[in-house]
Amino acid sequence: MFALVVRLDLLDAEAAAGFDRLVEETARGIRELEPGTLVYATHTVAEAPLSRVFYEVYRDRDAFDEHERQPHTRRFLDQRSNYVADLRVEFLTPTTVEGLPA
Repeated sequence: MFALVVRLDLLDAEAAAGFDRLVEETARGIRELEPGTLVYATHTVAEAPLSRVFYEVYRDRDAFDEHERQPHTRRFLDQRSNYVADLRVEFLTPTTVEGLPA
């Protein structure tokens, strides 16, 4: 299993709306074309309405690399700078996992 968390701080409310549309378009491609993506969850932050947190779990590193090569992901990565003021990526090492395939 391969996992990561990404926190993004968006420029303003207009950028947030555009970013959320971009994420939904990207998620459609993930649902349709990426069987190795086990979890792709996006969240708003309760006390920070211009922040988003992604939690992503992939079957393995190869599935993540395949995700990164997909046209919908490339489009997301190419366009996100139009909306994002700051971002932080943390790669995770799963230890105890419930609810996902081992």
